[in-house]
Amino acid sequence: MSLRAPTIPLEQAGGIAIEEPYDPRRRPPVVAGPFDAARVTECVSRITEVPRTPLGWYIAFVISGALTVVFFACSVYLFVKGIGVWGNNIPVGWAFPIVNFVFWIGIGHAGTLISAILFLLRQGWRTSINRFAEAMTIFAVMCAGLFPVVHLGRVWFVYWLLPYPNQMLVWPQFRSPLLWDVFAVTAYFVTSLLFWYLGMIPDLATLRDRATTPARRLVYGLFALGWTGSARHWHWYESAYLFLAALATPLVVSVHSVVSFDFAVSIVPGWHATIFPPYFVAGAIFSGFAMVITLLVPARAYFGLKELVTIRHLDNMNKIILATSWMVGYAYVIELFVAWYSGNATEWFTFMNRMFGPYAAAYWVMVVCNVLLPQAFWFRKCRTTPAIMWPIAVLINLGMWLERYVIIIVSLSRDYLPSSWGMYYPTWVDLAMLAGSFGLFFSLFLLFCRWLPMVAMAELKALLALRGELLPPHETDVRQQTAAP
Repeated sequence: MSLRAPTIPLEQAGGIAIEEPYDPRRRPPVVAGPFDAARVTECVSRITEVPRTPLGWYIAFVISGALTVVFFACSVYLFVKGIGVWGNNIPVGWAFPIVNFVFWIGIGHAGTLISAILFLLRQGWRTSINRFAEAMTIFAVMCAGLFPVVHLGRVWFVYWLLPYPNQMLVWPQFRSPLLWDVFAVTAYFVTSLLFWYLGMIPDLATLRDRATTPARRLVYGLFALGWTGSARHWHWYESAYLFLAALATPLVVSVHSVVSFDFAVSIVPGWHATIFPPYFVAGAIFSGFAMVITLLVPARAYFGLKELVTIRHLDNMNKIILATSWMVGYAYVIELFVAWYSGNATEWFTFMNRMFGPYAAAYWVMVVCNVLLPQAFWFRKCRTTPAIMWPIAVLINLGMWLERYVIIIVSLSRDYLPSSWGMYYPTWVDLAMLAGSFGLFFSLFLLFCRWLPMVAMAELKALLALRGELLPPHETDVRQQTAAP
């Protein structure tokens, strides 16, 4: 059975095809075609209400689930055998686990940006995509949080990172940026989780009221927290949502800035740079939006949400990707210029080694994926054609992973003393855990798509009503019947 919600062609619905040029003096619609409140609810709710899960979802979940099992099996193997099963060595003590950690933290930034900052700026186009982005944030941070834990080696001592009361008065080293990560990422995860869950409460109540089985009614009712839609409930909901949005906004800047301090406060050539905080934040937003496109394009096609998540939404996100691509490219050029202008021979050698040394292929693939390919989004056809934007988004994710690889591994492999130089080669455990982290991420995302509302129904209906685009009940059917053939 298909998960698709019932849709009608735009021409029959009297809607405006976003692909066609529209009058710039006229505000573009939030969704494609006429909608009333019932139809918005039906389009989103039916995805979670189909009695039989389709085969395509099962195939995708089995593949991602198998990769998840591989990740945890390799983690157990790591704990039993020790970190010697990785390719880490001297001088490359930080390798795949920290590369993956920084990559996944960056992926989680688009969710907070779309949800919190665009909400505060009253950007209506965020409403159809914020739930995707918020879910992606939660799952990406969960994947990221696993890697520092396994990187410790002795995972059973992970509680030493916390300032718990103890009679030995042994406290964590608060001057260590690695400990700053613990508090920054924890605060980011908790705030993002609360923001995501709070926004879903009215929609969970809708699913509760539409439930046809006692089990569904119990589960959705439990998480809806007794929501009735009263004026009092809406008042407190909107106040709390605004407060969390204001709280989450500085986290977009602060969290990845703190992650960049892991490198910037060191004396390793290629790391000791004040440009790292804004550079990392721009790169995080860049990779996060690319991952949203990667997930959103197939999801909107498979689940029949093209009228709610329109080409206009994808177009706007691709414009942000283009802008942040220029920021990332600018950071690459400034790094190189400062290394030359400083007159520091070691710093200059570090960047020459990145471009022409043994890891040069990774550097130039990174530049192509992060700087050159996104320039295609100058053209409207590329920004509005899913078959073009999706491969570019996937390659951007590859390029941003390689960026972390180049920064961490290439810088460590060539230090101040040639006598301490060494090459790093990942082992099968490194590669399996990287693939397994993607399996965990996609498994969680597939469960979200199947059982939770992917589009914020309550927010979307409120926005449509505010802009005068929400039709009175049953008027949608009248327009369909009277539309010209």
